[in-house]
Amino acid sequence: MDNRHHKAKGRAALSNATGRFEAVAREAVDDGWDLAEELPPLRTEVTEEVPRSIITRNTSPDVPFDRSINPYRGCEHGCIYCFARPTHAYLGLSPGLDFETRLIARPDAATVLERELRRPSYRCATIAIGTNTDAYQPIEAERRIMRGILEVLQAFRHPVGIATKGVLVGRDIDILGDMAGDGLAAVGISVTTLDADLSRKMEPRVPTPLRRLRAVERLAAAGVPVRVMISPIVPGLSDHEIEAIVAAARDAGAAAATMIPLRLPLEVSELWQSWLAEHYPDRVERVMSKLRDMHGGKPYDAAWGKRMTGEGIWANLLQQRFKRAARAAGLDQKLPPLRTDLFEVPLAKGDQMALF
Repeated sequence: MDNRHHKAKGRAALSNATGRFEAVAREAVDDGWDLAEELPPLRTEVTEEVPRSIITRNTSPDVPFDRSINPYRGCEHGCIYCFARPTHAYLGLSPGLDFETRLIARPDAATVLERELRRPSYRCATIAIGTNTDAYQPIEAERRIMRGILEVLQAFRHPVGIATKGVLVGRDIDILGDMAGDGLAAVGISVTTLDADLSRKMEPRVPTPLRRLRAVERLAAAGVPVRVMISPIVPGLSDHEIEAIVAAARDAGAAAATMIPLRLPLEVSELWQSWLAEHYPDRVERVMSKLRDMHGGKPYDAAWGKRMTGEGIWANLLQQRFKRAARAAGLDQKLPPLRTDLFEVPLAKGDQMALF
């Protein structure tokens, strides 16, 4: 893993700095020969992992769920601002280009999930999917791991909340529509900007904003409650779009909208600032000064109760603008809670049905 400046087509990160847990770091240096060297193309590599468990538990006080599933580690969408990038360091990989190009799939996720749901000690509560890396990133089209997970959840009548930027979620409307009819499914779709050029630079392998809004329309038409997430809002770069995105969400049939300002935990801060200097050098000071104002003079404050909102004048202004726009559009409400009372363990293959 080296630290070369690498402008690769379809990738957002400009470096591949060694993860923070590694004892040795590699760094490219000029060898003095002054010879032009072409960097190899960055192709996506996928390895497989067989997890012992698939449901991850959390106790964070500022998220509304206590369990989640991640079918993949790393994300080919390559959003430069992704707060999940630092998790790649736990794997001995870089939160930079490795996060976008060296992915880990969990093909047995559905089997492991069924085993966990069948445990007598399991107690049903909504499972969140897509809260770390996106289950509907491009490789899902071939791998179909998320599809298998949904089939298990449908069989167990288990509630699921999905967050995604991927329009591949439309492939699973048959399952999601059926589950939503019983109050068992809801979807959040992230729309960070309506500017296709900004989107392509900031989140290079994510479907265009227009395609995401069309996915909202399809899901809503199928009876699936949809929340449009304006996340992240970047002060000084995309915050002027708040009202327009809320209006577009309303027109697409969304039932609710939420927002979260840009978060820059750990390695994401340096990756973001390098990207910003590369693509919008005239905006660097404007964007970063507002972020520092929102986080007590730092690019980011990870304290619970602050990390999702920030504080101070700019944070309050963003919140006020969003709330006003959401209220005017009729999207200032939470989606109805999903049902947990329908959970039922189905007969396993080979079990004999009761005759009476």
